[in-house]
Amino acid sequence: MKKLEIIFTSDTHGHIFPVNYPAGRADASGLLNMASQVEKDGNTLMIDGGDSLQGTPFVQYYREHQQECKALLADGKGGFFHPVAEAFRALGCDYFTLGNHDFNFGYDFLSEYVNAMGVPCICANVEDLGGKLPIQKEVVRVLANGLRVGITGIVTDWVKIWERKENLEFLKITDPIVSARESLERLKGVCDVTVCVYHGGFEEDLENGKLLSDSGENVACKIARELNFDLLLTGHQHMPVAGRMLYGTWAVQPPAGASKYVHLYAEISEEEKIFASSLESVGEKHQEEPYAKLYPLEQAVQTWLDEPVGALSSAIEPEEKLPAGRYGSHLAELFNQVQLERTGADISCASLGNDPAGLKQSVTMRDICGAYLFDNTLVELEVNREALKLMLERCASYFDLVDGKVVISERFLKPKIEHYNYDFFSGIRYTFDLTRPVGDRVTELLLADGSELDDKSYRLVTNNYRATGTGGYAFLADCKVLWRGTEEMPEMLARYIGKHNPADVEGRALITVLPTDK
Repeated sequence: MKKLEIIFTSDTHGHIFPVNYPAGRADASGLLNMASQVEKDGNTLMIDGGDSLQGTPFVQYYREHQQECKALLADGKGGFFHPVAEAFRALGCDYFTLGNHDFNFGYDFLSEYVNAMGVPCICANVEDLGGKLPIQKEVVRVLANGLRVGITGIVTDWVKIWERKENLEFLKITDPIVSARESLERLKGVCDVTVCVYHGGFEEDLENGKLLSDSGENVACKIARELNFDLLLTGHQHMPVAGRMLYGTWAVQPPAGASKYVHLYAEISEEEKIFASSLESVGEKHQEEPYAKLYPLEQAVQTWLDEPVGALSSAIEPEEKLPAGRYGSHLAELFNQVQLERTGADISCASLGNDPAGLKQSVTMRDICGAYLFDNTLVELEVNREALKLMLERCASYFDLVDGKVVISERFLKPKIEHYNYDFFSGIRYTFDLTRPVGDRVTELLLADGSELDDKSYRLVTNNYRATGTGGYAFLADCKVLWRGTEEMPEMLARYIGKHNPADVEGRALITVLPTDK
């Protein structure tokens, strides 16, 4: 039997150095530490599943201070070391595919990364129309022992829904299942084992097969069921799956943030294929290089993070999800006030990340990066009372009643934790009655001053992600776009706090959730 090992990462989200940036302390994570414990030979492949360019202040600073960073990372030959690509090079990366967040910053930024990687980008359902991205649909790799490994990659086609049109101007994204099937047909007969690297997740409960979502965002189970790949390396959901047989295909998924990676073992013969895999935790050690090479950039990031921004009227402590959802969030209200001041809209909605920090009374950029977890921009939509009610009905479905107690619904917890799809509103007051069926729970919807909403249209400001209709708000995609901003929310938040120094943070959403606590 011939042996194969695969080291698989996905959704590393800019975690290069072993640092928890919001907390300002060392952390057992990051690609550089991972590189110190990964060993390869001629029968080992290292593959990444995408979402590498977004997610930490490190990559944010690199993106926003390109000229300075490239000077810090000069290679002495007129070029520079791309910090993310350099970290993957230390890991010995052989192949990678693209994740949805890799498209967030435009064609040229993506092209710079793909070319800097220096290894094949395998993404069968992304076609480059601009001529700058060396993307391949599939590849056959012959290992030292002669084993032929056929590899294709795909990304969720919801990129077309989420992403700004200008970022996809030179790219064509097609159906991932159709593309994977076509690649598989070409690979059959010319390789001994087939691998699909899918930046997408599972639409079914892996324990009982229950369908959790039929939106099409995640189709890993459908791929396993309808196609016949030997290995399915998934991502996007940030859901740890050490390894399991799924409709005849061995499937895995690492958690996000480069805290763990998948180590997969295979033994292949003409008679059988044996697979096993595990999730390996990243340790606390790193090699001298490329750590030292990239460290000047890390120092610049730390200096930037500790720059004071301004002050708040009082500190905002980290808020528990259920009480915040029921009674309102001081942090979300601050976000809404930033959005309203920037746009002059009538109504604002904002959400919180799955695990946001609070804000100290004296605020630095580090605090802002820990509180607002995304690189969102703003969009102003024209909405009416009906659209607002539909939004609120979606938010009301965040809750369930279990034995008379209000709990967070599994709709927002499985197959992926999605607290960020619950919105907090400013400019209106509203009531949810959880004793009523989902879709008919909004029993009061008024303007903030208590007056009735009339039949006219209103200006709603939200983030660019929500404006696409994702997260259960599909109807928003049909609303007229009045304005699109380009500035990212963390920058606006920092400027708002500095302007209003100290910024008032006493407000919360005017929400009532019934039944109330007795």
